[in-house]
Amino acid sequence: MTPQTITKYLVGIAVTAAIVFLVWYFSSIVIYILVAAALAVVGGPLVARLSRLHIRNRRVSRSAAAAITLLTMWAVFACLCIFVLPPVVEKLMQLSMLDFGAVLKRIEEPIVRGQELLSGFFGTSEPEFSLSDSLGTALRSVLNLKTVNSALSSIGEAVISIVIAFFSISFITFFFLREKSLFFDMVKALFPERYADNVGRALEEIKVLLVRYFTGILSESAILTVVITIVMMLFGMTAENALFTGLVMGIMNVIPYAGPLIGGIISVFAGIVNPIEGVTVGHTALIIAFSLLVIKGLDDFVLQPTLYSERVKAHPLEIFLVILIAGSLAGIVGMLLAIPLYTVIRVFAKEFFSQFKLVQKLTEKI
Repeated sequence: MTPQTITKYLVGIAVTAAIVFLVWYFSSIVIYILVAAALAVVGGPLVARLSRLHIRNRRVSRSAAAAITLLTMWAVFACLCIFVLPPVVEKLMQLSMLDFGAVLKRIEEPIVRGQELLSGFFGTSEPEFSLSDSLGTALRSVLNLKTVNSALSSIGEAVISIVIAFFSISFITFFFLREKSLFFDMVKALFPERYADNVGRALEEIKVLLVRYFTGILSESAILTVVITIVMMLFGMTAENALFTGLVMGIMNVIPYAGPLIGGIISVFAGIVNPIEGVTVGHTALIIAFSLLVIKGLDDFVLQPTLYSERVKAHPLEIFLVILIAGSLAGIVGMLLAIPLYTVIRVFAKEFFSQFKLVQKLTEKI
């Protein structure tokens, strides 16, 4: 390698490090811009269709089309919140007011069996370890009025931030919708002019892949919500509780791997608190756990390979490792953003570092 090449790479690394630092330092603003860009991608087709309409021989302006589209998206989001939040909040309030002694009595028989199994396996006696007391202590520490009030207080403190985010995202989204190439132009401005074609191709590829991914995962979550709700109702669960289970699993399914596990635990515990009428608490927990296991298993083998692998054109093991690394670095948020960010990195790597064998291997399907 020549000194000029080494200098070029060092400058590139320094510029990249500076950009990464600025993105981290202004992360909240960057998130607003990225969310607005995603909303603009979703609302773009509606803006284009509205812009072709004529009212009294006058064509609808791009600004009016953008405003109507933005209002429509927020209206849909508000309707979803009205539909989803009430049952979730109601369940949280129910859990906060629970009589844990009564709950433990309902599952006394399974607890006794579990106690006997543990005592036989580890050779411990009842005075040394009580599964019932341990469960009661854990439940009281996690779900009590103080915990829920603390959560509600935190939500109240976050209202101002949410309002600021709402207006910021709305403002940015409006201009992204009105000026179709504005976001692309902003990104291109970060690169030298000689790389304009590379950046343009990368952005178009990223747009296609991410639209496919997000539409796919939202469709998957909606299907899971409907299927789980119907299955729970067929087993005799009330429509309210069945819908709660379906919503929890559908929403948590957006988080790869860890989300369904957390959703399953919440659903089983909710079933213990409100068992199916005419069915014991233990059988209710088994019904919920087994049903979710079967449905999620079918989802993992039928839907997810298409979403996580084919839609972003990456090997399933590759996706799993990326999610695992992102989760270890940034927890649940990292797992949620792992696939979109990895998709962006791969596409840009293909455009600018295609001479490296590793990059060629990772991007051969793009």
